[in-house]
Amino acid sequence: QVQLVESGGGLVQAGGSLRLSCAASGRTFSTYGMGWFRQAPGKEREFVAAINYSGGGTSYADSVKGRFTISRDNAKNTVYLQMNSLKPEDTAVYYCATPGAMYTGLIISASGYKYWGQGTQVTVSS
Repeated sequence: QVQLVESGGGLVQAGGSLRLSCAASGRTFSTYGMGWFRQAPGKEREFVAAINYSGGGTSYADSVKGRFTISRDNAKNTVYLQMNSLKPEDTAVYYCATPGAMYTGLIISASGYKYWGQGTQVTVSS
């Protein structure tokens, strides 16, 4: 059974930084892509970033491009989201996810993912 656990969320002032982590278990981590999504109250779940199985390919939402960086450490079965220059509109619960099958491309739709973590709260004050 695939399990994903996010950590690293918290309260930060606008302009600050946070690094989120997602620890995976239950499968061969290095052969699967990973994604980060976020959901604010009253909003739809929104794509943030994705990374392929090797870490060599990434994709970002326009709203975070240039500020956020997704990376992975396959030896540690962990994917990261480094968030810099945070804005109040970044406030949301952040989720990591992985698909149920192996794909070579990047998945930016929530429907393309099968397994999800419990989420970690990120709050950015103005």
